[in-house]
Amino acid sequence: MELTLLGTGAPLGLPRPDCPCAVCALSRGERARAATSLLVDGALLLDLTPGAALAAARSGHSLVGVRQVLLTHPHDGPAVEVPAGLPTAGRVPDGRELTLISGHRVRAVPMDSPGTGYEVTSADGERLLYLPPGGAPAGIADEHLAPYDMVVADVTGRPDGLARLRATGAVGLTTEVIAVHLDHDAPTGAELRRRLAAAGARAVPDGTTLYVGDYHEVPDVPRRTLVTGGARSGKSVEAERRLETFPEVLYVATGGTREGDPEWAERVGLHRERRPASWRTAETCELVPLLAEDGPALLVDCLSLWLTDAMDRVGAWDDERWRDGGQAALRERTGELVAAVRATRRTVVAVTNEVGSGVVPATAAGRRFRDELGRLNAAFADECEEVVLVVAGQALVLRG
Repeated sequence: MELTLLGTGAPLGLPRPDCPCAVCALSRGERARAATSLLVDGALLLDLTPGAALAAARSGHSLVGVRQVLLTHPHDGPAVEVPAGLPTAGRVPDGRELTLISGHRVRAVPMDSPGTGYEVTSADGERLLYLPPGGAPAGIADEHLAPYDMVVADVTGRPDGLARLRATGAVGLTTEVIAVHLDHDAPTGAELRRRLAAAGARAVPDGTTLYVGDYHEVPDVPRRTLVTGGARSGKSVEAERRLETFPEVLYVATGGTREGDPEWAERVGLHRERRPASWRTAETCELVPLLAEDGPALLVDCLSLWLTDAMDRVGAWDDERWRDGGQAALRERTGELVAAVRATRRTVVAVTNEVGSGVVPATAAGRRFRDELGRLNAAFADECEEVVLVVAGQALVLRG
C-alpha cells in the first residue's frame, strides 16, 4: 500500500499566517507543512486540504484516479477549492465499513473527540490507521487488536492516544508511527525528531511517499535515560514527556510527604496534575527492589532526594559518623543502586540535579552532599543509554 503525505501540518498549516512565534519563524522551506492530507494508492484521499492537487503534482502524483474522498474532522482551516473531477467529500459513520472499487476496505473508528479515524486495509492485507487532529480512539474492537502496519496520528497533541493503542496491542514493536497534524506548539527540526524518537515515532516532510507493510527501522527508544539539570530547568517535564506514550508507567516519588510544609505539598500537587491519569505512583526510596522486578516503565524523580534519604540513614551529615563508617555505608548503598540499574530489564527514566555548577556550599555537610551527588550522577549515567542535560527548558543530549 503506497501512502503519500500531501501535507503533515495542523489544519491552519505551518507556519501559521501572521504568527510571530519562533516555531513559525523557523518553519520555512522543507520545514513548512500544509494541512495533513493522505493519498492512498492514488485511489483514496483522506482529508481534502487547500492545494491538494498541486501538492500531489509536486510529489509526482495525480488526483485523477481518486475514487473516494473522506474527511476526518470538521474543517476549520482555510477555504478549500475542490479540484475538478474529485468525488464529493464525506465522512463515514462510526463503525461503518466501506469497500472501494480499488479493493481497499475502510472502517470508521470512533474518536473521543469530534472527528473520525479511518482504518484502511489494502487488498493484500496491509493495515493503516489514520487519526484526526486532537483525536484518540474511543475504543478498539477485539478483532482489530493485531498491530497495525502503520499509524498516522497526532502524536504531539495526543500522546495518550498512542499510549492507548499500545495498551491494546494495536501498536506493536514493528508498527511504524508517523506524526502528523504538526502545529506550532511542537518544536521543529532536530528537537522534534528527538522528541518523536523518544516516543518511537517520526515525522516526514510534506510530499513523502511511504509503503505500508514494507520493512522499516523503528526508532530505538532508550531503555535507561538520565535527565539532569538545575532547579526549575524543566528536567521533570522532559522526563515525563519521554514516557507519555507508554501504556503504563510507575512514577516513583523519592521525596515523600512533609507534614506542615504547604509549599512542598503544592509542588507535589503540581507534579501529580501534570501526570497522565493512567500512571501509578509509589512514594519510596527503595529503588533496588523495583529495578529488580519485571513491570511497566519507571520514572524516578529524583536521585538527589534519594541520596538525601540515603545520607540520612548512614548519618552522613555528622563529620564523626561520616568518618566512622558512614562514608563506606553510603558508597555501598549507592553501589547497590548502580548495579540494579545495570541489571534491570525495565524501561527507566531518572531525574537528578546538577548541584556542582554554582556556589560552593558553605558547610562541610553541604559540600559532602554536592560531591556525593556528583559521584552518583556520573555512576548512574554510565549505565544509561541516553543522558540528557536540560537548560532553560531546552534538552541537550549528552549521550545517545
